[in-house]
Amino acid sequence: METVLPDYERTEMGTIQIAPEVIAVIAGLAAIETEGVAGMSGGISSGIAEFLGRRNPSKGVKVEVGQREAAVDVSLVVEYGYKIPEVCAAVQRSVKQSIETMTGLGVVEVNVHVHDVHFKTTVEKREEEEQPSRVR
Repeated sequence: METVLPDYERTEMGTIQIAPEVIAVIAGLAAIETEGVAGMSGGISSGIAEFLGRRNPSKGVKVEVGQREAAVDVSLVVEYGYKIPEVCAAVQRSVKQSIETMTGLGVVEVNVHVHDVHFKTTVEKREEEEQPSRVR
């Protein structure tokens, strides 16, 4: 992964550079906001960073950026009970739209890798039931 786009856009006022890390953050946020996605799946370093209290919005995302296009790989965990192909298709649409809208780059592919299924434990269910509603 390169740190900046090789041939960045030139305007009358100067140049515009978008780092691949920015695209990875956009993709990660778009994916995690999709219904049915329980979380992102990163490597061991991501797990250690989360344990230490640092959140990484680009966790589980790899990008390849060219002059005008980008390709994205997203690794995620799906919530139990959702249809995996439908969740993945929604993630692909969301990631593609977010990147194209925010950066102007064309997205040639969004590959989704499902690494796990998240089951709600009885403790999580009880905690949800015990929390009073803020709106009445």
